[in-house]
Amino acid sequence: MRAEGSVQIQVLGGLVVRLDSGVLPLGTPKQQTVLAMLACNPGRLVSVGQLVDELWPDRPPHSAVPNVRTYAANLRRSLELLVPEREVLVRTRDGYRLDLDSSLVDVFAFQSEVAEARRLVDVDDSAAADLLNRALARWQGPMLTGLPLGPGLLAQVASATEDRLLAAELLAELRIRLGRYDEALPVLRELLMGQPLRERAHLLLMRALHLRNDHAGAIAAYVEARRVLREQLDIEPGTELRQLHQHIAAHERERRRPAKSRVPPSARSGDAVGREGTAPPFLPREVPDFVGRAPAVENLVTATLCAGTSVSVVHLVDGMPGSGKTALALHVAGRLAARLPDAQLFIDLAGHDPATKVDPTTALATLLRQLGVPGGRIPPELADRLVLWRRELTGRRVIVVLDNAADAEQVRPLLPTVPGSAVIVTSRRRITGLDVGPPVSLPAMDVAEGVALLASTAGAARVAAEPEAAVAVVEQCGHLPLAIRLAGSRLAHRPTWRVADLAALLAGNARRLDHLASGDRSVAGAFAASYEPLDADAKRLFRLLGVHPSTVFGAAIASAVSGLSLADTTEALDVLVDCHLIEEVEAGRYRMHDLIRQYAHELSMRHDSPDTRNAALAELLDLVLHLAFGVADDLESGFVRGQVSLGRPRRPDLLADVGTPAEEWMETERANLVSLVVRAREWRHHEQAWRLTRLLWRFLYVRGYFDDIISTHLHGLAAAELVEDDAAIAAMHNYLASAYVRTGDYGDALQHVGAAVRIAERRGDLKNIGRYRNNLAAIHWIRGDLEEAVRCGLDGLRSQNGYDPGEVPSFLPSVGLALGLLGRYDDALRLHRLHLFLGRQVNNQFHILNALGHIGGVKCRMGRYGAALRALQAALVMRERTGHRYAEPEVRNDIGVALRGLGRVDEAVRQHELARELAVESGEPHVEAAALNDLAFTLAGSADAGRLTALHRAALQLATRIAHPYEQGRALTGLAEHLSEADPAEARRHWERALAIFRRMGVPERFEVERRLAGPSAGVTPNGLAAASSGAEHR
Repeated sequence: MRAEGSVQIQVLGGLVVRLDSGVLPLGTPKQQTVLAMLACNPGRLVSVGQLVDELWPDRPPHSAVPNVRTYAANLRRSLELLVPEREVLVRTRDGYRLDLDSSLVDVFAFQSEVAEARRLVDVDDSAAADLLNRALARWQGPMLTGLPLGPGLLAQVASATEDRLLAAELLAELRIRLGRYDEALPVLRELLMGQPLRERAHLLLMRALHLRNDHAGAIAAYVEARRVLREQLDIEPGTELRQLHQHIAAHERERRRPAKSRVPPSARSGDAVGREGTAPPFLPREVPDFVGRAPAVENLVTATLCAGTSVSVVHLVDGMPGSGKTALALHVAGRLAARLPDAQLFIDLAGHDPATKVDPTTALATLLRQLGVPGGRIPPELADRLVLWRRELTGRRVIVVLDNAADAEQVRPLLPTVPGSAVIVTSRRRITGLDVGPPVSLPAMDVAEGVALLASTAGAARVAAEPEAAVAVVEQCGHLPLAIRLAGSRLAHRPTWRVADLAALLAGNARRLDHLASGDRSVAGAFAASYEPLDADAKRLFRLLGVHPSTVFGAAIASAVSGLSLADTTEALDVLVDCHLIEEVEAGRYRMHDLIRQYAHELSMRHDSPDTRNAALAELLDLVLHLAFGVADDLESGFVRGQVSLGRPRRPDLLADVGTPAEEWMETERANLVSLVVRAREWRHHEQAWRLTRLLWRFLYVRGYFDDIISTHLHGLAAAELVEDDAAIAAMHNYLASAYVRTGDYGDALQHVGAAVRIAERRGDLKNIGRYRNNLAAIHWIRGDLEEAVRCGLDGLRSQNGYDPGEVPSFLPSVGLALGLLGRYDDALRLHRLHLFLGRQVNNQFHILNALGHIGGVKCRMGRYGAALRALQAALVMRERTGHRYAEPEVRNDIGVALRGLGRVDEAVRQHELARELAVESGEPHVEAAALNDLAFTLAGSADAGRLTALHRAALQLATRIAHPYEQGRALTGLAEHLSEADPAEARRHWERALAIFRRMGVPERFEVERRLAGPSAGVTPNGLAAASSGAEHR
């Protein structure tokens, strides 16, 4: 990562970006939030998903991703103008990265200075104090004040604010140590004005006043602290504050007493402070390196303190096995011990196993003995023990940890009925019926917490040296604290290993759970303790969920794989949720942690026969095929029925429960469906594999998931070849080609369509021969063979084969696009309007929006920019409404061309940049090349020649790589224009290369280039060479 001294980002106060050349304009509030997220993660990738979650935490709009791209594009353009020498905001496939050293963001400079100051404490206190003073001076106000903050930034603001308060307290403490009491006082008073509940600050204020001989002021400070704590939290000051107050008061009384009456403290009686019968602590050793869980810890501690002494507080902590429930409970109990000083009690109720579960009678005996009650005084009957337990708690302030509880019946008798105590109950199960507040359910750790935990167990230096490998280890551990601790322990005992070695061992390892073990502790053992007590139905469901290739599923999926009725499945799912073996992420939708899923898979391999597992997958595939068929049939207006036929559903009850699926169902299940194709082929369900592949195609195509098309159709092709189904093989070849066209692999596209045509000809399949030849026309068009594309397409239009009555011929857009490039605009418009008419006749939204985009593209080339903009914007609105993102990058680029023609250059630039971003995201290099060229044409006259040349060179390189002649020619004309004065000979060579391309294609741009080559007097500029709208439809 490069340091860039000209850029300084301030987040401590309002958000400001300062550069040598000025201050960066920040744009809209949401754009500022995007910048704040990037600034708070310098040098690290911030995914588009993270930005969407930050901007719209509850319900993001359909246009969330394009909006994020727009905000980022605006920021990139502003940074490029102010820092032209390098790319500060880097775009990647998955998100964005602010390429700055963290020291250039003031919050990280602050944290670095504080860390260095802490290192100097006890070594050079004066230097440490000076460094802390400088660090604190960076705060110009509350962090990111005035910005709308989402959950990620709120957490970072809370963390940084706490760091500031701790730093201020440390600065005051150091100044007191150095005898600079007057300098400590303003720091503490300012801190307490905003944070009056910080006892440490009150303590330091009292100490500073006392040491500067202002004893009355110190006592007044204590009185104020006690007032605030009583009024706001209903608690008394802590032990340290009370002891310091007693010391100062005693000192003041001694100072004022006549000298002859003074008696040494050791000679006086009654000074011993303590409660007779205070029990020793019975809490197990707390984890010394407790990491993370800050919100949960603060929630529990604050709730306990706010309750005061008038009631007894009961907290429930639950979570999946290995989530760190006991460690959290012990950490919180340790934090509360000073406030509940009379006893700290602990008992493991062994609730995970009915055979070893501790009954309330036995538990009470243990707790009473911990309170110091002799065994002989403990009565044998439960009712009598309850009376004694409540009597012993009266007047005491006690913290009780009831670990590993089974249910409410086990816990209820152990809860205090007298005020003043606090109880923390941990359980693997969800406990209901206790009439207490909602439980604290521990999720998996986030990445930062997981890496910190790994560092605490494996060694901070090793982890810091390999941050990416450390993140990989945390990911492989599923962010589960127990798994991370065991992985760190394994690494700690292997000093020759790199962190990357451990990450490689865990990655994709079928025996991963075996490596997450140390001695008698293991992740699998923790899971087993929750699995073994389940009933037979829940066990069967749990094991067979491992057949499903994803961690997320619905009740119908679970019913299909388990063979249970939907009612029994729902009941079993509730049991698994209560045991935290799965979680319900929304009503009727569940998620299984990755490591638990692997455990379920291993159990199924041991306990279920291969026939049982194959039958479970067959039932799952049958359900999914029937659901997917409904969506595909609607999207393709019945056409898919000619290629895929299904028998009667095996579980019509599940289909009735799910209802009629829509596209959004397929969007929600997309990753699962893609994985299921792979699972079906791997388990030799070949017929189902290729059928599911075919049913997914149209949805994946209109949504722009071209990588998914390639992945599924390669598996579908292999499956169809294994069952020797020629029609299926031809279909897989054909639809593979559709994705290869969009991703710029034209050679592969031509090869696959050619294979489909040959198979159809061999079979005498007249209907599909026409379709496949149409797709050949689309490939000829994009490869620049325009006359061949028109010939092939018109032959298809004249033929009656291949299209059913009422079906929209896909030849229409293919031929129209080729005619538009050839300059035959009226002919192109006639075909695109016919496409629009037929799309409206059958009410097919995809055809309508596609035709509108093509009409707008032709009108751009005709110079009718106002009409073009209206058509293109209508196409874009339909895409946002329907979720069909197909060809959106082309539409946005054409909108940029129209806006440029209307003189709205700034808006045009934004559209070109967003088109480029979307093209990169969807893997469409031909559109990216077009956007680069058009961005340069739009910026001509307002940007320096170096930047324009760079844009055209990037377009040329991209278009050359994918053999896209039209964008090659446009890039060459742009380069020639900018080289015409500096290097006329080189410019002429570029014009000549462009002319050769344009002549071969037969496009009208050749006439402008010919005039340019004829002499400088022609005065031709390349800005009129607009991109041809893409989007030929594949069938």
